[in-house]
Amino acid sequence: MAGRFADKRVIVTGASSGIGAATARQFAAEGACVVLVARRNDALEAIACEIGADRTLVVAGDVTDPAAMQMMLERTRGHFGRIDILVNNAGFHARGQLEQCCPEDLARMIDVNLKAPVTLSRMALPYLRRAGGGAIVNVASLAGRVPGGGAATYSATKFGLRAFSLSLAEELEGSGITVSLVSPGLVDTQFFADQVELVTPMAFSQPMSTAEEVAEQILACASDGRRERAVPQLAGWLCTAGYLLPRARRLLRPWLQRRGRARKEQYVRRKRLHHFSPAPPARDASEGVSDFR
Repeated sequence: MAGRFADKRVIVTGASSGIGAATARQFAAEGACVVLVARRNDALEAIACEIGADRTLVVAGDVTDPAAMQMMLERTRGHFGRIDILVNNAGFHARGQLEQCCPEDLARMIDVNLKAPVTLSRMALPYLRRAGGGAIVNVASLAGRVPGGGAATYSATKFGLRAFSLSLAEELEGSGITVSLVSPGLVDTQFFADQVELVTPMAFSQPMSTAEEVAEQILACASDGRRERAVPQLAGWLCTAGYLLPRARRLLRPWLQRRGRARKEQYVRRKRLHHFSPAPPARDASEGVSDFR
C-alpha cells in the first residue's frame, strides 16, 4: 500500500480508543504495520480486525510495567522484524484539586504520563538504531505549556514530558532518530465526554479538536521530524502567550471562564441531544487522555 509509511513498523501505546486508535488507523491507511498496545485486549482486537490482522500485532499490557514493555518490544521485533516508529500516547488524568485526589491517582499520573514514556523511549532506542533510524513521537498536552488550577499533577507530568522530549531531540540530533512532541488542547473523545462534568470552564475557553486531527499531527511529526506541534495551532500560541505573560492571563481569566462556561453548556446540551448521559469515567490508564485543562 502506497503512503508515507509504507513498510514501516509502528508502535502505538494507548491504542484502545481515542487518539491512539485514530493514530493506528491513519498509520495503517498509509501503509504501516501497527503494534497496538493498551490494557484492554478486547478493544485492541476490535481495532486490529478493523485494520487487518495481517498488518497488526495486539499486545495487551501496562505501559508502567518495564518487563511487559520489554516483552512487547521483543514480540514486535520477532513478528515484524524491526521497529521504525514509537508513539507514546498512553495517558491518565485524575481530575480535581490536589487535596481532592487520592495519593494513588497522583502517583499513577506520574507513572503513566511521564515515567512510562521516558522508560519506553530508552528501551526502544536500540531497536530504532538497529533499524537504521526512526522516530519517537510523544503525546503531551497544552497543559504542559501553561499551568492551570485543578490539574497540578497532570500539568506537571506534561511539562516534564515536554522538557524530556525537547532535550532528547537535542541528544539524538544527527543520529537519524527524531523526537517530536504533539500537544493537544481539548479533544472530543468518549473518555472526555464521560468526564465532562469534571472539566473546568477555563478548559472550554479554548478550541476543541477531534482525535483524528491530533492523529494527523502525530503522523506529520513522524514523517518530517518537526520537534513540536500544538493542536490546534491557535490554542498553542495562546497558551505560550499565557505562560510568558502570566499577569495578562490572570486579568483575562474571568472573561475566559465566562466564555468557557457558555461553551461547556453548549457542548453538554449537544451531547444530550445525541442521547449522551455523563457517567463516571472508566479509568483505563492505557487510553490517550491528553486534553488541556
